[in-house]
Amino acid sequence: MVGPVPDNGRVVVGVDGSKHARRALRWAVDEAHRRGSKLEVVWAWLPAAIYPPFDDGRSREEAERRELEALDRLLVDEGLAADALVPIVTSVVQGLTVQVLLDAAVGADLLVLGSHGHSTFAGALLGSVSLHCMTHASCPVVIVRAA
Repeated sequence: MVGPVPDNGRVVVGVDGSKHARRALRWAVDEAHRRGSKLEVVWAWLPAAIYPPFDDGRSREEAERRELEALDRLLVDEGLAADALVPIVTSVVQGLTVQVLLDAAVGADLLVLGSHGHSTFAGALLGSVSLHCMTHASCPVVIVRAA
């Protein structure tokens, strides 16, 4: 008889498809497995209307569907199928990346981020999202640098 899965905590990882986020995702999977925790993979997105130069005429629903597909592709690319070593919960949330991640981190045991996202500045040691989350999260934060 299979009983309820024990609640051994929650590791949250923020992803955006960048090489830094992919490395953070792999690190977070290993850490969640080590802890016996579930892994929550969070992908934040903003509608193109907020950044008009990137507006390609898609509806909000179409944009959200594409973001979900991008997250699914990322998980498949990283070999994280339904039978992964840890229970994985995914969410695609519309909003400012920093706020989405800080909200997701509430009640988590750990927030894992890549050192940079898609909007990196060459030579910077830490991205602005990572830095802001590191100083404002309600849980410990791990920043994973790309190899």
